[in-house]
Amino acid sequence: MNDVRMPFEVTFQFSSTRLRAEISGVHDTWEVMLSRWMAIADEARRCSPTQLLVVDRMTGEAMSPEDRQRFIGALIGQGLEGVRIAYVEAHDDRISLAESIEILARERGYAVRVFASETSASVWLTYGED
Repeated sequence: MNDVRMPFEVTFQFSSTRLRAEISGVHDTWEVMLSRWMAIADEARRCSPTQLLVVDRMTGEAMSPEDRQRFIGALIGQGLEGVRIAYVEAHDDRISLAESIEILARERGYAVRVFASETSASVWLTYGED
């Protein structure tokens, strides 16, 4: 049996309605990006949160424009529908990329917003409007 180790780590914390996922490591391929989100979706299905706070501290290559559509398509049916998602991008130079993905996700009906700070994301999850 092969023990394939992915170049990222996801840590989870769950409170009554909120799942917090913190991602660290290196983003270097499509498979790594998809694997980290599938891990988050698996945990969301297990915990059934109404709010998801994702703090992304990954380094490495940014997602290509072609992979943005592919990414959103891969998330459909993975259990994140109906979950309010706040995504915190730790790297200022990637905020605009994350916002372009936010737009694609919102077009597909996801309640998602991108933030530069965890505090702002948390306030939106609790009190903000879609």
